[in-house]
Amino acid sequence: MPDTDPKVDALIDKMTDWHDEVLALRAILLQSPLKEEFKWRSPVYTYDGANVAIIWGFKDRATMGFFKGVLLKDPEGILEAPGDNSRSSRGVNFTDTATIAKLKPVLLAYIDEAIANEKAGLKVDFPKDDLEYPEELVAWLDGDADFRTAFEGLTPGRRRGWVLHFSTAKQAATRVARIDKAAPRILQGKGMQDR
Repeated sequence: MPDTDPKVDALIDKMTDWHDEVLALRAILLQSPLKEEFKWRSPVYTYDGANVAIIWGFKDRATMGFFKGVLLKDPEGILEAPGDNSRSSRGVNFTDTATIAKLKPVLLAYIDEAIANEKAGLKVDFPKDDLEYPEELVAWLDGDADFRTAFEGLTPGRRRGWVLHFSTAKQAATRVARIDKAAPRILQGKGMQDR
């Protein structure tokens, strides 16, 4: 039997929504050479230390996500970007175990391709970030050298996440409040999703 992470066992045991679907997705991933780990409060599957796949149970669906899914060929046309601002991740959504069983050979092939991409050292080519910083963030960066150093030291994805979070506020006062609240975490080198 493949190695499983006890934290993943505990998470799945507590699930009420999509329990069976998450178990079915997990069983497929455990047939691969990927290592199961518990990260970001989710089951994550890694190859040689690199994140390859993740399973989520959302309110309306269960999802198998691929961190570098944009690199997969997707001949079946089943991969979707999880959001409008997703540049690398792609996922497959499910609402029943029958569909998971039907797509099992496809999912295994996609997992094999994702592993081959890791072995080959393939990277997602991110174009220069096209997001404009809100003026409140620019003022904060100009007024606090430590904050600027910390913000510029974040990974591109973490910076992007913060910029999107700040920019979606409609009012300047809300943008300033969001930056103020986020500043201690940014100074610690953390992104929005980091604990």
